[in-house]
Formats: sequence, C-alpha cells, structure tokens
Amino acid sequence: MLLTLSTTHVPATDLGFLLHKNPARAQQTSVSTGTAHVFYPEADEHRCTVALLLEVDPIGLVRTARAGGTEGAALAQYVNDRPYAASSLLSVALGKVFSSARRGVSKERPELVDVALPLEVHIPALSCSGGPEMVHRFFAPLGWRVEATAVPLDDTRPEWGDSRYVELRLSGELRVADALNHLYVALPVLDDAKHYWVDADEIEKLLRAGSGWLAAHPERDLITRRYLRHRASLTRRAIERLAEVDDAEALDDALAPPVAAVGGPADGDVEEAADRPVPLALQRHGAVLAALRSAGAQRVIDLGCGAGALLPALLADRTFTEILGVDVSARALEVAARRLRLDRLPERQQARIRLLQSGLTYTDARLRGYDAAVLMEVIEHLDLDRLPALEHAVFGAAVPTTVVVTTPNVEFNVRYESLPAGAFRHRDHRFEWTRQQFADWAGTVGERYGYAVRLLGVGDEDPVVGTPSQMAVFTRGATTEVAA
Repeated sequence: MLLTLSTTHVPATDLGFLLHKNPARAQQTSVSTGTAHVFYPEADEHRCTVALLLEVDPIGLVRTARAGGTEGAALAQYVNDRPYAASSLLSVALGKVFSSARRGVSKERPELVDVALPLEVHIPALSCSGGPEMVHRFFAPLGWRVEATAVPLDDTRPEWGDSRYVELRLSGELRVADALNHLYVALPVLDDAKHYWVDADEIEKLLRAGSGWLAAHPERDLITRRYLRHRASLTRRAIERLAEVDDAEALDDALAPPVAAVGGPADGDVEEAADRPVPLALQRHGAVLAALRSAGAQRVIDLGCGAGALLPALLADRTFTEILGVDVSARALEVAARRLRLDRLPERQQARIRLLQSGLTYTDARLRGYDAAVLMEVIEHLDLDRLPALEHAVFGAAVPTTVVVTTPNVEFNVRYESLPAGAFRHRDHRFEWTRQQFADWAGTVGERYGYAVRLLGVGDEDPVVGTPSQMAVFTRGATTEVAA
C-alpha cells in the first residue's frame, strides 16, 4: 500500500527536514506486519514528494491478527485486501516512521514547524466504509480540498457497481504535523477496522493525534467510535475527555443542524465547501473580540478559559497587550499551554500572555486592574446558588471596566434535531436561560454593581426562537441598551 505527500513550498526539499527523512536516500523501518519504505520520487527546489510504501508480510499479519483477536475464517486470513488497501496497517507505519514529524519537532527548520505549507496527499487505494461521502465528511472540515473517486468492482462490469475502495487526493495549506495526524487517525476510521486489539491506551493515542482539531470536528463522535472499534466504554470515556478539552465549541458543531442534503459533495466541489456556514463557536469568538475592541480594551482576562478556546484569537490580535487566562482546573490550563505552544512562542508573545489557576467564585486580588473580563460560556456551568459569589468576585472585587458574558439561549434548543426535548446542550450545564431570563439577570447585576448593559444575539437569528447564543456587554458608566 502506498501514500505520497508532496509540497511546492520553496525550497521544497525543506520537507525532508520536517519529516526527518533525507531525500537523498531511501530508508526502511520494520513494523509488526512487514517493512515500511520511505523514499522520494521527486525532490528539487520547486516540488518535493515523499512516498511511504508498506510491504506487508502475510504471515506476520496473521500473527498480529490472532494476537489482536481479529482473525476470521481460515482462508480469509490469507486472502484479503489488507496488504494492498490503505488501512490501520499503514496508519501504524506512518505513526512509527514519522513520529517526530507528527509531534511538530524539527531541529534544522524549527521556524517551519508551525507554518502552513501547500500540501498534496495521494492514496491510490483506500479502504473506506461509506465511500467518497465519508471521506468528505472526515477531511473537508479540516481545511482539505478533497477528490475521492470510488473504485469500481470491475471496469468491465459497470452494473456491479462500486467497491469499498477509494482513490484519494487531498490538497490544502496545512502544517505538516497536522496533515500527518489527520492521516494517522483517518486511515483506521475510514476503513472502520483495526488489525490489533484496542484498549484504553488507544484513547491517549487518539487524543494526542486529534489535539487541536478533533474536539471541534462535526463528526467527532463517529470518528471516536470507529477509531476505538465501537467499544462503547472506551468511546464514552474518550468523548468525555474531548468535551473537557473544547467544551462548548465541540458541542456547538456536533449539535449543529444539517445545512445541506445528506450525501454532501461527491466531487470535491470547493465552492460548496466555501459556502458552508461559519461554526457558531467562531461566530462567538468574533462577537467577543468585536465587543472588546469596541470597548478599547487592551488588558483582558479570559475567566474560565478552560483549554484555551479563545486565547489564540486574543493572542493573534495585537490590540490586546496583556492577556490573562484563568481557570480552576490545572489540567485544563496544561492543555491550554500546549494549545498555545507557550514554550515555543517568541519572547515578545510570551510576555503578553499568562495562565493562572484560580476559582471564579472567590475574590482574587491578582484579577484587579484589567480593562475587560470575558466569561464565555461559563456561567451555565455553575449552580445557580453559586452565581452571586461569581458576580461579587468579578463585578464587585475585580471590577474591570468591561465584562463580556455569553451563554446559550435555551429557546434555540428546539432547532437542534439531535438534542432530546428538555435536555441541555452539555452534560455539565446546570441551567440554560431564555432571552428574558438572561436579560433580567444581566439587568439586576448591572444595577447592583454600577454597570450599564448591552444585550446582543450571537449566531444566525431564527425569527421565532432568536439566536443560538446570547451576549451581555457590561460597561461602567455607559447607557443600557438592547440590540438584536
């Protein structure tokens, strides 16, 4: 089975430094099911292609299958597609051969590790349960342009229809590490099978490979379920971990109502992908940033920042000269630090951002003196009887000039087809408010602590139930108003 990765970045041979594989010579690596060969069919200044060829040992494959408990009928152990179609076998080889590249490590070209390069991927034969549609569902949300062509069962007998195999071509501008991790997860997921036993260690493998993209993927649950071979207990644990990482963002995308006919694009139509609506999480980020800029804020606290969903956007905007991420969970802050790559940021960027462990329902003198504070999808995670403590800690003790609060609009929940009636959007939500309930709470808090309040909707507005999220902007010394 074969996979190629190409770039037209100049000089293109920098790809070798990122992959830790010299374009001047072929290399071999032993894996449990055979031998992985890495070589470069082309390597010059303007285009470089690396090829990963997995040569499967049929006897070794049968041994591995028996050890993993996946053996089938006696003949099927020796007569099957495993040596030829890309699957979990190729994923394991890719993971071993490009382990440093997947971690985003390069001593010779560290400046390129975080740069999105023009990349092309070609897999001539990919085993895929679900055909081209499933390929699009996996790769298109990750920013790839997808060409997935079903392979017919027999070119001479078109009436037999298509096989389960797909010829795949991907193109896009991505980090090399991200591209490799996408492929590492995709190969077994699309095949919907693994050649080895799956246990709890697979959860950690999935979370590492899916860092920064899986939690917010619209097919998160399907990907997780397939990667873990449909083992319900492992799948549930993995999804809970992913929910901790990206909390509301992942949920918004997972619950988003369908916006196109089932089946999606079958020919990699780029225009259709471009027409897809902006995810609610990104609309929320935009609304919060706009409110902060409008307030003229420069020193900003992200209260309840969790795994750092908003922090990269704050850091990318030079308007904000000092950024403080605050959360009660040390583990969430560790994830945020990895997400921001704090240890690799330039000194000037590192000087702009700090992470701090602190509870939001207790006063903390370290939070005083900031221009603005953000509570983005935070308050609904507190018990209602703990809200007054948060209000005092933020509005009464920290006293930022501006406070931006977002929370779900429970009225909009009826538009989420996959959400049971009466259920909240997240298992950890203690309440979700109507627009009137949110307005009443915001007005009361503003009056008590001397803030004027501006209410806005976030997301596409439904004429009956409003917008999916709602936002209140509290400002000391301004005029209260309500906006659509």
